[in-house]
Amino acid sequence: MTEAYDLIIHCATILTVDEGRRVIDAGWIAVDGNKIAAIGQGEPPRAKRVIDRPGLIALPGLIDAHSHAGHGLVRAAGDGDGDLWFTICEEVYAGVATPDFWRAEARLAQMERLLGGVTTAVSLLGGGADVMRTDTPEAGDAHSAVTLETGLRTYMAVGPGRLPFPKLFGPKLFGADRKPVSFEQQMEVCADLIARHDDILGQRTGVALILPVYVAAHMADHGPEIRRMSTAMRALQEQTGTLFTQDGHRAGSIALAQELGLLSPRAALGHSVDLTPADFDALRETGASIIHNPSAIMSIIGRCPVPELLEAGVTVCLGSDAGAPDRGFDMFRHMSQAMHYHRRHFQDPAVLPDGKALELCTIDAARALGLADQIGSLEVGKRADIILLDGHKPHLWPPVMPLNRITHFANAADVDTVLVDGRVLMENRKVPHLDLGDILAEAAAEADRVFTACGRMDSRHESSQSWRNARRVAGAYRAAGSDD
Repeated sequence: MTEAYDLIIHCATILTVDEGRRVIDAGWIAVDGNKIAAIGQGEPPRAKRVIDRPGLIALPGLIDAHSHAGHGLVRAAGDGDGDLWFTICEEVYAGVATPDFWRAEARLAQMERLLGGVTTAVSLLGGGADVMRTDTPEAGDAHSAVTLETGLRTYMAVGPGRLPFPKLFGPKLFGADRKPVSFEQQMEVCADLIARHDDILGQRTGVALILPVYVAAHMADHGPEIRRMSTAMRALQEQTGTLFTQDGHRAGSIALAQELGLLSPRAALGHSVDLTPADFDALRETGASIIHNPSAIMSIIGRCPVPELLEAGVTVCLGSDAGAPDRGFDMFRHMSQAMHYHRRHFQDPAVLPDGKALELCTIDAARALGLADQIGSLEVGKRADIILLDGHKPHLWPPVMPLNRITHFANAADVDTVLVDGRVLMENRKVPHLDLGDILAEAAAEADRVFTACGRMDSRHESSQSWRNARRVAGAYRAAGSDD
């Protein structure tokens, strides 16, 4: 008799996103160790454990290719004033944020991801704009420890800040005792974090590299220095084999990144709005991927040409850009947003079909991250990163057209069960290894601490401008240079 598998999952529907894009009704998935051992219909094989509840819909674990660490605790600060929000980010991230801050924010973000079926994410260690907490490895160590605690996969993107250098870090943002940190020192910290934490398929703590996006105007003022930094960044990437990402590409900047030697098949570029023909050429020639953030502010002030990129053979995936200042980690929301965003642009409901929207945060995202042979689809031999949705809900009924149900009607709260590497992290919306109450309390306390330390408690309250007006009359998100 065949030895029993570790786990059998009975499913009303399985969306495999495999090469044949099979949709299997009344099927089962067998898990052995950390991998998918078999997928079938009819009588399942023996198993040590069975998950079997009515209406379960199986999907590959969702992948969020672009988000920000830290943002979860400054969410919505500034009441829509983008310049103020960026200032607060710098005051917090480069000033008063301790390792406890990064730990509390990461725990909050990871719990939100887990409850929403996001099993793999790329999370920039800072941002808003280009404030990367790599003066010491402490913030990165805290973030990586939370990945181990939660059991999810996270690429932590680390790198230097934006010119000029040195960057200043310390609790007194404008005080004389702030610590100056050079580009070289930040790169040394990045190399250290890579050496100790870059193991996305082992301990699930991947590390990626990031460099600020520069445009032609920057080159006119700082060209030699930008070229020197780009050469150092590419050398470290080639030495370590890490993923490279950037946040905030716009017209012409991708072609410049190619000229600077930054692009390769191991590069994934965020936002990427209003691209030029030269940008398209650079993507085709280098094999770099695009991360589309349809819910981000940058997608309001410009447009990422996703259908055109796909038709040009460029790999595109989805990112939440969460968690600030007006969005979360719900990838179902971002799938739906992407479809409506591009259909409205073309005034054509046939643009970006449902299946492609799901591919953007499963197999296409896995391809962009260099993990398509391991995750992103439900196939025998791949890692058992599986999510199960509760399809027995009025908004997901009747049980027909599963792609339509998932991409247009499902939301994060429909996720019932989550597996990563074959380990059941959540079942029936219960997460036994994490204490939600403790996570929320810790996050609230750290948020209060850093806003008090910055003297910014008032910036957490909404103004009267939110009511009655057709638009805000003071304060606006800045339209140039924003990477959120």
